[in-house]
Amino acid sequence: MSSPQKVYGPLPFTALYDPRHFDTAQPAPSLWQATGGPVPVAVDPLRADARVEVAVIGAGIAGLSTALHLAREAGIEVRVLEAGSVGWGASGRAAGFCTLGGSRLGWGALARRFGIEEARRSFVLQRHAVALVAELARLHRIDLKRSGEGEYVVAHRPGRMRELAEERALVRDRFGEDWPLLSRAELRARGIALEEAYGALFIPHAFGIHPLRYVRGLARAATEHGVRIHERSPVVAWERQQGWHRLITPGGSLWARRVVVAATGYLPERLWPSLEGRVLPALSCVLATRPLTASEREAQGWTEPALVADTRRLLFYMRLLGDGRVLFGARGGLSTSPTAFEERRRWLEARFRERFPAWRHVGIEFAWWGLVALARDGFAHLAEPADPPGVTLIGPFHGSGLAMATALGRLAALRLAGRREDPPPPAFLSRPLPAFPLPRLRLAYLALAYLGYGLRDRWL
Repeated sequence: MSSPQKVYGPLPFTALYDPRHFDTAQPAPSLWQATGGPVPVAVDPLRADARVEVAVIGAGIAGLSTALHLAREAGIEVRVLEAGSVGWGASGRAAGFCTLGGSRLGWGALARRFGIEEARRSFVLQRHAVALVAELARLHRIDLKRSGEGEYVVAHRPGRMRELAEERALVRDRFGEDWPLLSRAELRARGIALEEAYGALFIPHAFGIHPLRYVRGLARAATEHGVRIHERSPVVAWERQQGWHRLITPGGSLWARRVVVAATGYLPERLWPSLEGRVLPALSCVLATRPLTASEREAQGWTEPALVADTRRLLFYMRLLGDGRVLFGARGGLSTSPTAFEERRRWLEARFRERFPAWRHVGIEFAWWGLVALARDGFAHLAEPADPPGVTLIGPFHGSGLAMATALGRLAALRLAGRREDPPPPAFLSRPLPAFPLPRLRLAYLALAYLGYGLRDRWL
């Protein structure tokens, strides 16, 4: 019999940030929380000991997709443990970009590192991931509040049009798809105008959603197929006994043959040594305006619902929603204190008004932030750590994983059920998630990266 792992603080989240950020009793006061529709039912905390074939840590997109596919397609008994409420973490705070993503490596970088066939498999997987979100919404009657078809990647400097042209050529020559490369005038003709937009590459495999409604819809679908979800049930200790995992929560213990860890934005990394230092949590902040009138939208020249991101490494991302609101977000920041949040909110609002001068008078109704997770090697993982055995780790997704988290949840379920994956995913997904050297210095690494990226974004 092994002893429980040591627990640091009230919850075993990372010690890199202010502990007040990890108050699971309080969801982020976002637009999504205000408009999220019915909350899931039958998701009470774990109040006794129980045994199950598969336990999932994290009731976000990846965890709920895993649980749903295990129960629906393989009939495997599964329970989900969530420290807060369904969608409390990154999944319920995202900007709602259902796009190709999950990696910070471009197609060329993937091809150089792993070969063109692996890059092609990654492209196919990401494309199927976007389609899977739409298919799950159709099958399980999930109201996604879908708005905006395709994603526009805008060149924030004239020289970045060359990079977009190179990506277009690579996708055409290697993957067989010809994506439109739009001039500034052509972008405006499509009803999208903002400062620092010198043209755009249009990626058709994308649409916008209400992320919290999607997560809650996955939870409802999972419970309809027999999955038990336990909110407000943080795992505070983890033992291994005679081939079983014992996940200890404040109200009871869940014994499982196998465990899926699907919480990389808020990874409980201090529960087990092999989890510590494997991801770099980074902040992303989002604003949402009041609904704009038609005349206000015309004054700026952005009139059609759309998903837009720019070519910065420290990118700005934005959406015009179906109800006329504008979402505007960015990554950055090294502190999660309340003071730091107010400073970041003011900074982001100033950047919003610079890019949309016709909307300088428009009020901001919501502002929130949360952690996304980055891997040292730059891509998402579906891996099994050497210790403890019987564990699958999903992620991280580098701030663009809404679709990929769905797909990797399904792939995790197929693997746990012993079924063939078709089409086969890229083999590099199964590589062990590498640790950061000297993990206590991760915020220092992030600060250096922000400095370098900021200089590059400003001058190149």
